[in-house]
Amino acid sequence: EIPVDNTFTAQTWLDGYRTINDVNNVLSALGVVDADKKNTVEGEGKFIRGSIYFDLVRLFAKAWNDGDANTNAGVPIVLEPTRNITEESKVPRATVAAVYQQVIQDLSDALVKLPESNGFYANKAAAAAMLSRVYLQQGNYAAALQAADDALAYADEIGLKLNSTYDKAFPAGTQPVKNTSEDVFAMQVTTSSGSNNFQQFYSVNGRGDIAISNAYLATYEDNDDRFDLFYADAGSNFCGKFENQYGNVHIIRLAELYLTRAEANFRLGSSTGETPLDDINTIRKRAGLKNLNTGNLTLDAILLERKHELDFEGFALHDVKRLEGMVGLLSWDDPKLVYPIPLRELRVNPNLTQNNRN
Repeated sequence: EIPVDNTFTAQTWLDGYRTINDVNNVLSALGVVDADKKNTVEGEGKFIRGSIYFDLVRLFAKAWNDGDANTNAGVPIVLEPTRNITEESKVPRATVAAVYQQVIQDLSDALVKLPESNGFYANKAAAAAMLSRVYLQQGNYAAALQAADDALAYADEIGLKLNSTYDKAFPAGTQPVKNTSEDVFAMQVTTSSGSNNFQQFYSVNGRGDIAISNAYLATYEDNDDRFDLFYADAGSNFCGKFENQYGNVHIIRLAELYLTRAEANFRLGSSTGETPLDDINTIRKRAGLKNLNTGNLTLDAILLERKHELDFEGFALHDVKRLEGMVGLLSWDDPKLVYPIPLRELRVNPNLTQNNRN
């Protein structure tokens, strides 16, 4: 049960809207940007803003498929820079549908404006990949399929590919590591920017308070290389993906796109880009596993592959919600699985409403 004055949820909201305001300030000043850089700057800004709104609406509002997205309260949409606190700046919550519409608009604009290659900044592959994630959350499998296939094509054009082994996607050690060959988009961390609180929190030297049950570990097949990244410490099991305090935070990995394309193709009975079987076996081969065949390729098998490949990277809760599963004894649509609107925000903005807390 999360209290309305919880520090972490309040900071998540605050960080999100500070970032959105930074983007809005940049977008409002495009007139002073060099003509040859204007599209890229606009695309980078809208990629960030769309991605932030997507996270905010998934955390602070009901899931897309929980009731009516056209009437459920989402989060405030602010598209102009806030430079002074006025009554007009105290924006009410838009509907869930309106926020998703803004997310898709921002990411679609970003896809048009961004170049194919852009260093470690957002590019066309990143924008298409984030769009595929949004459409998958909505259950719009045709759109998710097309966006994932587009992202894979853009990624191929700039030479991205799966790392040869799974552990190479999560470099350990104490030295800064550049993006790996399968990082479509990652948040950069260097010694000059300071240590990475995300990595420290989940590393063997941090709190690491996500203890993994033996029952979950038992769902892995023998010889699955992904199993080797787990470790035992003080009688509990932990995830070893985040063992570099200067490691970049992986936001989009190439593997996610293969899995999205496989799931969407399977549900639609199509073979856009590749067959679902080929995409799943691409993931399994990298993990050191035998290929599946047509007879044992099921939706459950695809979803289990997704869970094993992406576990502890931030997908589980949102996948449970879109697939209408359970979190322990809680149903996917339980109000306890939605963050409360922070108390500090309710105090300064009387136009906000609180989420159901029962």
